[in-house]
Amino acid sequence: MTIPSSYAAGYEAARAVDSRLAEDYVRHTTLGDPLADRVVEGLAATRAPGEVHALIASALRDPFQLPDGLPDSLRELVAEASVIPDWYDPELAQAATRGFIRNSNIIPAALAGAAIVEGFSTLISKSFRIRGRITQNGVRRLRQNLLHLADQYLPRGMEPGGDGWRLTLRIRLVHAQSRMLLKDSDEWDAAAHGMPLSAAHIMLASVTFSARLLQHARRLGAKFSDAEWEGYVHVWRYTAWVMGVPVALLFEDYDAARRRFEIGMLCEPVPDDDAIIMANSIVNSAPLLLGVKDPKERRPYAMFIYQVCRELVGDELADQFLFPPSQRIPQVPLLWLKHRMRRAALEWIPGFQKLDRGYDYLEMLDISNVGDFEQSYNLPTSLHDEASQPW
Repeated sequence: MTIPSSYAAGYEAARAVDSRLAEDYVRHTTLGDPLADRVVEGLAATRAPGEVHALIASALRDPFQLPDGLPDSLRELVAEASVIPDWYDPELAQAATRGFIRNSNIIPAALAGAAIVEGFSTLISKSFRIRGRITQNGVRRLRQNLLHLADQYLPRGMEPGGDGWRLTLRIRLVHAQSRMLLKDSDEWDAAAHGMPLSAAHIMLASVTFSARLLQHARRLGAKFSDAEWEGYVHVWRYTAWVMGVPVALLFEDYDAARRRFEIGMLCEPVPDDDAIIMANSIVNSAPLLLGVKDPKERRPYAMFIYQVCRELVGDELADQFLFPPSQRIPQVPLLWLKHRMRRAALEWIPGFQKLDRGYDYLEMLDISNVGDFEQSYNLPTSLHDEASQPW
């Protein structure tokens, strides 16, 4: 097994905890997504960038009646992703939808205030920093993540042809296109960092946005039934499968996802300058997502988010990110109390729902609006995002 040099120390530490998972993880840091990679390489060789949107859109419009003229690789990708695995449970997915909608005032906070930030503590941050997507527009990134979550947990959203399924395949192709641009550039050190947007990193993102996000959401006051809790991870397991995560890395349930998060993070090196840049970009973009544009107003919001993030991810990682020092009054327990009191009032006080002005599912859909992005299947055309055609 070839071990990229950046992973050598972490791999040894992770092996002492779980040798099998550590080996699986590090092996996949050098692997991409062969099927999706063939699609984008074929498109780049045979199609003009302006043709890509229409071609992919026609392939995903109805996966069971594919049009003539599709490249064989794209036809194979759509056909494979259209077969629902035997283990997929629609009832668990329905439970996840109920839990997601009921906690839609908390899940975005857990996503922006902790899960994405933790994700950027890994070497995946290097891919994003080189391409410049988030440093140019962190708000767009947050909206894209929220939109993906919302579409995943729509009723039947992840079934073939559903909004979540189509968006997941779009993301898979964007990853493949970005991987192709990065690995062919002089800015990527494969011997040190392995494969850009590797299979290991796509899996780690999946468990970060599922099991790890649930942990953060619970600390902020979210309430899930047992079925909703497992269902939330179950939908992400299926999403990861559609996104091309290899079977060897797939997680069966919450406990398995949590374990993969722990081992994957042990394998990763200490956050470097790229991780610091990406994590701080996300935190400073969050006020803009909520519509706070005035610099004087944004600063207090950002400081509040920094404090919440520090409490959720822990002082060690927050210090590595160079986050501001901890404030005297912890904010996470206060948020937990606020959210639990609101939930109790909604359940037990007649008429409170009419008076309540709390954040809800419809508002989450509103702030996740990314305009034409939802209908676009364009792919990036340049390594650096500022030089790329719109996608």
